Amino acid sequence: MVQKTSAKESVLDAFERLVIDRGERAATLEAVAVEAGVSKGGLLYHFGAKKDLVEGLVGRMTSLAEADLEQLTAATDGIVSRFIRSSVVVGTPFDTTYIAMTRLAQSGLYPEANAALASVEHGWRTLIEEAVGDPAVARLVLLVGDGLYYNAALFPFDKQPTPSTELDDVIGAIEELARSRKA
Repeated sequence: MVQKTSAKESVLDAFERLVIDRGERAATLEAVAVEAGVSKGGLLYHFGAKKDLVEGLVGRMTSLAEADLEQLTAATDGIVSRFIRSSVVVGTPFDTTYIAMTRLAQSGLYPEANAALASVEHGWRTLIEEAVGDPAVARLVLLVGDGLYYNAALFPFDKQPTPSTELDDVIGAIEELARSRKA
């Protein structure tokens, strides 16, 4: 059974796309309504102002981040391995919302976007630090993840994923570093 997207979610999807594709300034209420295929009145029924759209996107990101943390915690291959491997995956709902949130944060107009991004990173860092037992190694894991994500998003290498053996080597080096710092 196919689940139908609610009008509210469709409007948030449209806002997200506009912010990513054309920037925060282009994501006016009128443009969002057109992109979502709803009347301006229909948009205003769910979101009375652009700030409400931003808050809706923050809520979406919070939910997606919670699910991401649950997946990391449940990963049978370990938190560090799952985090590193997921850093080369782009185009997911979390990824799309994360990109839109970074664009909103970069505009300097929405401190709630910055706070949401900081909260996501704090969640990751806390979980990873618990797994590796060292704040410096946890920070290193986050930075490696950022670098892998950057490369996957900007340099897709003909859409080929990073070879698993390369990720295995990176994960092994991080795990070795974590063990050596505990000794």
